[in-house]
Amino acid sequence: MEYVKLLGNIKNKKDFLQFMELFGKNIENISIQEYLESVSSWVEDMEGYYKNTNQEIPNNINWDFIATLFYVGSIYE
Repeated sequence: MEYVKLLGNIKNKKDFLQFMELFGKNIENISIQEYLESVSSWVEDMEGYYKNTNQEIPNNINWDFIATLFYVGSIYE
């Protein structure tokens, strides 16, 4: 999964779009509802992920932008 190697190195819009292209080609066949539930569950437990992988927990997350990103994906043509 080449897109996983990009994680931690996405610094700009171009990097993000490259990730999205590769991710979109490789995502497993799950429903949108299952995917969104998985994302929500991970966010609830994200501190444990960072602790278990010896990474610093991000403290400058723009939650409103992330919510907007998910929303506009449902309405953009």
